[in-house]
Amino acid sequence: MIKIGQGVTMSGQRGTYMSKKSVSEAAVKRPWCMITDMDQYLFGEGTHYEIYKKLGAHPTEYNGEQGVYFAVWAPHAKGVRVVGEFNCWGNDGYPMKRLDPLGIYEVFIPGLREGSMYKYLIETESGDYLYKADPFASYAEKRPGTASRVADISQFIWHDERWMEKRKTWNSAEEALSIYEVHPGSWKRHPHEEDEDGFYNYRELAEELTAYVKDMGYTHVELMGIAEHPFDGSWGYQVTGYFAPTSRYGTPEDFQYMMDYFHKHGIGVILDWVPAHFPKDAHGLANFDGQPLFEHPDSRKGEHPDWGTKIFNYEKSEVRNFLIANALFWLNEYHVDGLRVDAVASMLYLDYGKQDGQWVPNKYGGKENLEAIWFFKHLNSLIRGRNDGAMIIAEESTAWPGVTKDVKDDGLGFTFKWNMGWMNDFLEYMKLDPYFRKDNHNKMTFAMSYACSENYILVLSHDEVVHLKCSMINKMPGYMDDKFANLKAGYAFMFGHSGKKLLFMGNEFAQLQEWSEERELDWFLLKEERHQGMQNFVKALLHMYKKYRCLYELDDSWDGFQWINADDCYRSIFSFVRYSKSKRKSLLFVVNFTPMERPDYRVGVPKKKKYKLILDSDAKEFGGKGRKRPEVYEAKKGDCDNQKYYVEYPLSAYGIAVFEF
Repeated sequence: MIKIGQGVTMSGQRGTYMSKKSVSEAAVKRPWCMITDMDQYLFGEGTHYEIYKKLGAHPTEYNGEQGVYFAVWAPHAKGVRVVGEFNCWGNDGYPMKRLDPLGIYEVFIPGLREGSMYKYLIETESGDYLYKADPFASYAEKRPGTASRVADISQFIWHDERWMEKRKTWNSAEEALSIYEVHPGSWKRHPHEEDEDGFYNYRELAEELTAYVKDMGYTHVELMGIAEHPFDGSWGYQVTGYFAPTSRYGTPEDFQYMMDYFHKHGIGVILDWVPAHFPKDAHGLANFDGQPLFEHPDSRKGEHPDWGTKIFNYEKSEVRNFLIANALFWLNEYHVDGLRVDAVASMLYLDYGKQDGQWVPNKYGGKENLEAIWFFKHLNSLIRGRNDGAMIIAEESTAWPGVTKDVKDDGLGFTFKWNMGWMNDFLEYMKLDPYFRKDNHNKMTFAMSYACSENYILVLSHDEVVHLKCSMINKMPGYMDDKFANLKAGYAFMFGHSGKKLLFMGNEFAQLQEWSEERELDWFLLKEERHQGMQNFVKALLHMYKKYRCLYELDDSWDGFQWINADDCYRSIFSFVRYSKSKRKSLLFVVNFTPMERPDYRVGVPKKKKYKLILDSDAKEFGGKGRKRPEVYEAKKGDCDNQKYYVEYPLSAYGIAVFEF
């Protein structure tokens, strides 16, 4: 009979532990979920795609006793013990048995329960001792604590079968994709004292965020900072717990509830994923077993000098396996609909962010990271090959060819690529005083010259509203009324342009302050007419986007886009048409980027039809003057913009007009 006693955790909390004798007797035996020779072979080969079911901490039963099976990869270690609240964090711990040839350590400890905190105490070859969190832990202690927690994520009952089945038939290139990028800890917070967080629980987020996203008209949310990370200021991009949803907002079961809730209400979920680098925190992956294990041993390949982080060793099959299994873990165990891969360029280029002497060329003398390229092709082939509608999205900031091209055609195989070029050109143009825009007209038209070269997402992300870059509204020139009018014109152009859409939270109602992870968005601004008008306008754009297939069905084809006038630089007016496959319910966009009214404006049109005005920025609900205009405009015969017909329309200052025909 296992004896249960009481101990004190490193955090000062009470916990359970067992007598050392009973544990040591049981620990020498190997339970049914042990590491097998085949597990070692596949892991060593880099193809054990469910290795997370073997490594880590797994509640199980063995010889009629409930307990936890632990397994960790630490080949350079002299010895490994499991320590935790169950043994008062004593250094004697519970010894693990080494399995060769890979250097995996394992032990079964009866009597442990879910929620128990633990770490691995690793004795290095030099005789030092390291306390390490479990790289495969499903749950972690809430920061500032750094221990892992035992969790069983297999018991949740899902209710999203309809969503998951429907997703299998989803053609990402031809479907609407409008993403609301959210940092959960700062979207909304409860009233709280200075020494408290006020975070919404995953379950609370599920209900409030779903209601908001559905009302606005987004199709997906992209969640930042879900994988466990110690430092709030990293926004979740310095990960220590790759398999653990952060405990800031609740338990793994709470996270499963949120995912299930989103899906039941027709909202897809994308997670940020960071295979490019990891932090040097003592409890994390860095020098895990006393030597470089997950990182490359050569600092020229294993460190980012600018970021102060470690780079994964993509040459090592076990490390590639760790990352690939992690990606599949989120898709399999949490029903995630897509992963947005952070900092892809930093992985593709050996010299990224480095000076001469800080990097090593590849075997051909080039700067391409051949192992990272192979890693992406392997990963994306697996994800795309599942044919279940899951997306893999690249944040890639260079002109690397074939990012979304099929692997069999020598592409990297991503589903989508963030269009960083469009974003930079767009923002540079929007910052300009309207007087100078005529000399920079090409900044708004250039992206269409390469729009069909990849499957793109147009992004206005968190990176553009931090670090003194100003909020979106404060990037705009002019007085406050001008700023709002400019931003509406910019958003209208964005939603008409080829490519899927992403807006960071707060952009939709013109958040005034730069974003900070330390506070919630300034929701009180919606009591002001200008901000409410902006939110109403973005909402109208989002619902229009979902309603009209012409705005997303042919994003990757010139058949879906036609410039009417791309060269009206002196008036800084852009006009274009979007088409669907059927050529029905096409949309004509006219966007004026100056404060000059054009009461006699004529725009060329391709057909002699009636053109119905479906969006007018001058509407009262958008903060406009609410001037009455006809709803339907008859095309007249006559040359205009190289078209045989034209429509006459009184175009307002910074005016936006969208016509259906």
